[in-house]
Amino acid sequence: MKAADQSVPSTGFSLRRSIFRVAIHGFMNAYSLLLRAATRFGPEKRANATGNGLEILLTGTFYSDNWINAHIRPIALSGRVARVRMVAATPVPACAKVEGVYPPSWLVVSIGSTSARLATFFWVGLRSRPDFVGGFHLLLNGLVAGLLGKLCGARSLYFCVGGPRETLDGGVHGENRMFSRLETPDPWVERKLIGAVSAFDLVITMGSGAIAYFRSKGADTCYRIVPGGMDEIPPVPETKDIDLVLVARISSVKRVDLFLEAVRLVKNRFPGIVAAVIGDGLLLGECRSLAECLDISDNVLFPGHQDDVAFWLRRSRIFVLTSDSEGLSLALMEAMTFGIPAVVSNVGDLKDLVENGVNGHLVGDRTARGFADPIIELMSDEVSRKRFAAAASKSSERYRTRNTVALWDDIFDSCSSQSGLNNRMETGI
Repeated sequence: MKAADQSVPSTGFSLRRSIFRVAIHGFMNAYSLLLRAATRFGPEKRANATGNGLEILLTGTFYSDNWINAHIRPIALSGRVARVRMVAATPVPACAKVEGVYPPSWLVVSIGSTSARLATFFWVGLRSRPDFVGGFHLLLNGLVAGLLGKLCGARSLYFCVGGPRETLDGGVHGENRMFSRLETPDPWVERKLIGAVSAFDLVITMGSGAIAYFRSKGADTCYRIVPGGMDEIPPVPETKDIDLVLVARISSVKRVDLFLEAVRLVKNRFPGIVAAVIGDGLLLGECRSLAECLDISDNVLFPGHQDDVAFWLRRSRIFVLTSDSEGLSLALMEAMTFGIPAVVSNVGDLKDLVENGVNGHLVGDRTARGFADPIIELMSDEVSRKRFAAAASKSSERYRTRNTVALWDDIFDSCSSQSGLNNRMETGI
């Protein structure tokens, strides 16, 4: 949990690491060969939707229904789309024109949940020949979608929701269990992953930072910024009994330890501070233990995973993210629709939404003190906090569902001709 634990492991010899490195190199070599062959010998891409609209096939791992509502629902709401099929391992919430597809139980038992989901995605794509196939996160959903698109004549989508760390140093910093076993940076794997990104017909990013990164690495393809869509929140009376809220999966990249250390510093000024960490993950137990060591266990709530995150946001004054890396956080977008000012790391695409000193604070000095000082500033001046809150609510209007639907309409319209997505455009909200 501590900062020292976030560093890259020693580069000394490790048999375990060497075995995984050889295996991943073999996997990426095989993938590159298959992708090259599919590009050369696969069917031509269909330029137009058939029947009553576009057929979309997607897959990904979703941690809450908010993901479906923010990313999948706007696609389905497009008037150009007939149906979105989502291949998932967990139930897909009810949504018009969205159909959940699940791997058979015998396959899950035989090869595991993730492998069964990806095999089902591949099989459904080959059989049904949709107009678009897409995966959320490159590893491994996006890689499978990229290859499938070439084989079935569909346009391939990669939803880069995790930002540059999905490919940086070969994916070692990401949360994929396979590529994280590299343990140390691997430039060769990174180059292969960048090559895979270049092969997609369209890369959807949450903000501008990911596009700048991919282009700096030479990934030449079409990019569109589509951060997701939030419904308008009806006004609610202020009943703010939580001072600070952090919403995230409890993993090392989210640096919840920094958040807790910042809470300890804020407690020196505001002894009755109440903070909430909304989310679950492998490090949840360590976070609770750290809160006890810092003598803030009475000040911090750990309710775990919550389906109704809005219930907690309505009660909160300040939203905090202490992450090492982010795309454009969906939790941050939702918080700002509730008019909650943010104190967040100045990383990834967070600056696309947070305007420093206007609707929140971007923290460059990513230490406990660096986060505590702007939090104390907002908590000390209620007039200023409410001004920031109003600005946060106004900023979030760009991310309304109707605007996201319009972006998807434009994307699908650009596919009406064979060259529609070959203009290497970058557009967004």
